[in-house]
Amino acid sequence: MGICLEGFRTCFKMGLFTLGGGYAMIPIMQREVVDKHKWLSDEDFMDIISLSQVLPGVFAVNMSAYIGYRLKGVWGAMCFTLGTILPSFVIILLLALCFYNYNQWHWLEAIFKGIRPAVVALIAAPCVRMWKTANIKLNTVWVPVLIATLIWLVGVSPVWVIVAVVVGAYLYGRVLKMDEEKEERL
Repeated sequence: MGICLEGFRTCFKMGLFTLGGGYAMIPIMQREVVDKHKWLSDEDFMDIISLSQVLPGVFAVNMSAYIGYRLKGVWGAMCFTLGTILPSFVIILLLALCFYNYNQWHWLEAIFKGIRPAVVALIAAPCVRMWKTANIKLNTVWVPVLIATLIWLVGVSPVWVIVAVVVGAYLYGRVLKMDEEKEERL
């Protein structure tokens, strides 16, 4: 089976059985793409997560499109993306047709409230694995803690955090480049 068809099937399965959005899909996608199919390394997968977060659009769709593009170009991006969005589209369409008056169905609301802790666990589980892959040490742990604090407690917009990180990374890279140029001259 070709990568495009296998990618569509894999993304369709993930889109069909993952509750909680793109972040809840991370451990399943990592298991399928990195561990099972070996299409990407852990480091490449981390890069795709980072890139997908800063791009506009739906996180899971961005990840699928980028993985598909990386493997098989435009056709791969289309197959992986279609596999990711098609289950949600069909499910939402069916829910809209069947449950447009679901406010009266308190049991359905209770089901969705019961699913929330599982979604939180699905999102938290890959954090440990990403922590190891990103090589976060005790002397660098202050960066994600500071960013989370700024966003959550202080109310700083994530957009400003991203802008600050981009500017800081650029300036840091320039300083390193200047240091390397000085060493070459000596």
